[in-house]
Amino acid sequence: MSLISDAGTPLLSDPGKYLLNECLRNGISVVPIPGASSIITSMSVSGFDDKFLFYGFLPKTENELEKVLSSLSKNKFSQIFFIPALKINFYIKRFKKYYHNRRVMIAKEITKIHEAFYRDKIETIENFDSNFKGEVTIVISELKDNKKDNVDEKKIINKAKKLLKKYSLKDTVDLIMNIEKVNRKKVYQLCLKIKNEKNN
Repeated sequence: MSLISDAGTPLLSDPGKYLLNECLRNGISVVPIPGASSIITSMSVSGFDDKFLFYGFLPKTENELEKVLSSLSKNKFSQIFFIPALKINFYIKRFKKYYHNRRVMIAKEITKIHEAFYRDKIETIENFDSNFKGEVTIVISELKDNKKDNVDEKKIINKAKKLLKKYSLKDTVDLIMNIEKVNRKKVYQLCLKIKNEKNN
């Protein structure tokens, strides 16, 4: 017996799960044959960090949805959801409330004639018209640690000036990174600038 889907992978957020569990309860061997998956396909073209959480279909009621998004939005990984196309604006409104400073990709009708991808920042994505139809996969980007982007340049420069008298550029950067949990690229650029000024 085979369970075949004409859209996506059966058994993932799919009623076929009931059949699977019944087979397992009765000791029937289940053999998967890989097929198209909107989860992996959309994630692969999102451009987001590929450590991700797949949730599936989000709750339809507002209260339950608010609870789920309040919890999930604290998770730093990229996140993938399924939503009904006709309610896309309902969900976009809630994404804007909870997913600040993150990006979103909306994938519609993947691998079909009307395939489309919409990319934007959560804060600026606009509502879609009422004719928006099809199967929709939402991918939200990872939560970035903005603290690492806040570099106290004066503090780094003062440390670098002292360390560069004894250590190489690489060792200086490593020593600073052991103390300061900041953006390595920025630290390297500052140290390189000081070293070049010293040599001129």
